[in-house]
Amino acid sequence: MSDATTLDPQAGAAVDAQPQDMTSSQTSVIDQRPTPEVHAQCARSPLAHLFTARDDGDAGVVLQEKAFLGHLTLRGDPAQPGFAEGVEAALGLALPLTPATLHHNEDGRSIQWLSPDEWLILVPGEEAFTVEKALHEALAGRYQVVNVSGGQTVIALSGDQARQVLMKSTPTDVHPRAFPVGRGVPAVFAKATLVLRRVSESEFELVVRRSFADYLGRWLLDASEEFGVCIKA
Repeated sequence: MSDATTLDPQAGAAVDAQPQDMTSSQTSVIDQRPTPEVHAQCARSPLAHLFTARDDGDAGVVLQEKAFLGHLTLRGDPAQPGFAEGVEAALGLALPLTPATLHHNEDGRSIQWLSPDEWLILVPGEEAFTVEKALHEALAGRYQVVNVSGGQTVIALSGDQARQVLMKSTPTDVHPRAFPVGRGVPAVFAKATLVLRRVSESEFELVVRRSFADYLGRWLLDASEEFGVCIKA
């Protein structure tokens, strides 16, 4: 790299600029979540106005917004030495390397394969900063992570008729043979896009953009009406 010449802003004279070291970088990890007091007073989820508690009795469909989770997108090269091991050390879950694979645990953490070099991480909201810092320490210089918590929410869909609602809404094959527990894929859903995941035998999750949340919430309510709906607040 050749030396550059610039202007001294005080003297107005040309001075020799020092060559920049391009071999190292610094990353700031910022806790974006407000204090618990502020969060309790001000936080409002994308579906708070729509998913109010409701129970039609013998409901075939159960809906619940899993609000205020921590959403992180992780990018990196899984073939790079130490990358997969670093992710597992930071998150407590193995890095999924098979397409459409979802790993999750009972602590509410999950990591889902999105593409050969991209994963979606969901954690309890209060853990997002901790996990982001842990990834930074374990993967320094070998990763990119972005906190997208404010732009997404999760809708849980369960009940005896949950699969019927999905069949109305998406061309994705949701038969148990094609969509077992632990599978997650980007999907077209009611002409919108989302991430569809099966987290247990009885429950699916829809990871939706905040801008689509109201539309998709209303779609799900309408599509579920014939089966009876229970909404968990």
